[in-house]
Amino acid sequence: MDLTHVHTMWAQDRASAALGMDCLEVTHSEGHGAATVSMIVTDTMVNGHDICHGGLIFTLADSAFALACNAGGSPTVAATCDISFITAARLGDTLVATAVERVAYGRNGITDVTVTRAVDAAVVAEFRGRSRSIRPTAPA
Repeated sequence: MDLTHVHTMWAQDRASAALGMDCLEVTHSEGHGAATVSMIVTDTMVNGHDICHGGLIFTLADSAFALACNAGGSPTVAATCDISFITAARLGDTLVATAVERVAYGRNGITDVTVTRAVDAAVVAEFRGRSRSIRPTAPA
């Protein structure tokens, strides 16, 4: 499947770019998308407990989720998401979010994302996103 549309979407994602995220891989096979995105925890991402702010870990997972659920070609957005934080990430850690679309039905889908620390593969967070396909926007 041609994934030009999802690479274009990623190139226009200023929020992910501002956080230094890197799309390592995006695929679509057998009706399901998958994506891997990385981010290095910088000094502006550390909270008052000297650990990576949970909202930024959520954003990393959400970015991988977006790539995976849009890989099928239909414009797709999050309907609901939840996250469980497992262990802390610290300054300098490289985090890797691996998203796998579990099921797509009608205009809906469920995608799971695991966020790990690259250095030891420790699970930092587990994220589940529920998606909904929307109508394509008209060109400006």
